[in-house]
Amino acid sequence: MAYAIGRHVGNAVIRNRIRRRLRSLIAELSTPLQPGTYLIKCGIGTDLLSYDDLRTHLNRALDGLPAA
Repeated sequence: MAYAIGRHVGNAVIRNRIRRRLRSLIAELSTPLQPGTYLIKCGIGTDLLSYDDLRTHLNRALDGLPAA
């Protein structure tokens, strides 16, 4: 799992907070991810999302993945 969180999203503290939240959300998944490489890209405004909103966005992105 890789995270693309550019400087335009925020300073290092903000980017690391987003990364920790994403790691936690991935760990909470009821169904483990299929083997492979994943890249999650975060844009401006990601830091403004609540934890639940970030979960919703992540789940929508993962639902769009092809089934193995």
